[in-house]
Amino acid sequence: MPDILIIGLNHKTAPVEIRECIAFSGEEAASGVEKLHKLHPVQEAMLISTCNRVEVLVTTDHSKGTLSAVTAFLAEFKQIPMESFKDSLYVHAGDDAVRHIFRVAGSLDSMILGEPQILGQIKEAYRLSIAAKTSGVILNRLLHKTFSVAKRIRTETGIGDHAVSISFMAVELGRKIFSSLEGKAVLLIGAGEMAELAVEHLIRHKIGKLVVANRTLERGMELAKKFKGESVKFEEIPDCLETSDIVVSSTGSKDYVLFADQVKKIMRNRKNKPIFFIDIAVPRDIDPEINKINNAYVYDIDDLNNVIQENLEDRKKEAVKAERIVDEAAIHFRKWLENLSVVPTIIELRNKIQTIARDELKKTAQSLNHLSDEDLTALDKMINAMTNKILHDPTMLLKSTESHWNKEAYLDLIHKLFNLYPR
Repeated sequence: MPDILIIGLNHKTAPVEIRECIAFSGEEAASGVEKLHKLHPVQEAMLISTCNRVEVLVTTDHSKGTLSAVTAFLAEFKQIPMESFKDSLYVHAGDDAVRHIFRVAGSLDSMILGEPQILGQIKEAYRLSIAAKTSGVILNRLLHKTFSVAKRIRTETGIGDHAVSISFMAVELGRKIFSSLEGKAVLLIGAGEMAELAVEHLIRHKIGKLVVANRTLERGMELAKKFKGESVKFEEIPDCLETSDIVVSSTGSKDYVLFADQVKKIMRNRKNKPIFFIDIAVPRDIDPEINKINNAYVYDIDDLNNVIQENLEDRKKEAVKAERIVDEAAIHFRKWLENLSVVPTIIELRNKIQTIARDELKKTAQSLNHLSDEDLTALDKMINAMTNKILHDPTMLLKSTESHWNKEAYLDLIHKLFNLYPR
């Protein structure tokens, strides 16, 4: 029976400078999986490549030779010395390989526990292997099981329920304050990357008007155009506060950009409507004294990080449930794989019995020449029925999932008793 093998490296075993050298683009992955499949010891093949991992998933009957061949393939295909990445490689075989692919798809092995992107990346890798015809019976079954395991983890645990990125966390806090972000007016101060990401998340919640204020007006105009908003000068920020529900700030200023006195002045005109400040700048842009004003809420990067750490702890608790789902699925897959190994013996045994019965029928054909074609067809059906009944108990025994008996010993015994082809 072929072994399942995973050879790869990830963010835990290799720094980014190695990962980026080994990473495969979309076009490279398509041609790479075809070349992998042609390696001598490889029977089925799939190639997963993301910014945090590169993994080769294969079936083979020669694990040691496959490891050498795959390592050499990576060096040759990516045109880098083998010594530069060899020590970063890990190898998983058999049950460990099955558990690993389940854990990866369930985002239990990701840099950010519970992130959802990896499942889509594995589905794309599988799509490429299907298109290249490099996956077969074993990998097809394994990947379909992988997708169902990932779905169970998502639906039966809360591993993806708690925000663990700064930008996403900011949006989640905004939803707690306003219950719904739909139609809310947003003021973006500065053009920092995390603030921009926060706005991208906000837009998904159908916010209303977006205003961008940046010290460099041209950059502000570019950003406003990207988000279909409008740009204003930095000096216009106080006026914009009166109509803003959410303020996201990420500038490079050494001093506060917004002060408590400015916010106090506009709250009367706002009729004390809530205003939410997301300060993602270091040093801080927003005066923390604003938090003392009724219906004004300020969260800086430390506040967000503290909540994220709490959420990560919650995800780790949910990961325990996810690991149980992985372990159960790995056991079921192993049993399926073991049953797959008995199929050739069952087929050989069935063919031998049917061949003997039909040969004997031919020998007595002369004395049965009075029978019609319908009668002979009925006899052939009887042979099939007898074969099924004779083999029912042996087949059930060989397919049994009981762990207390030696399946290999039984298979060898059947081959000897019925003089089947050598295993």
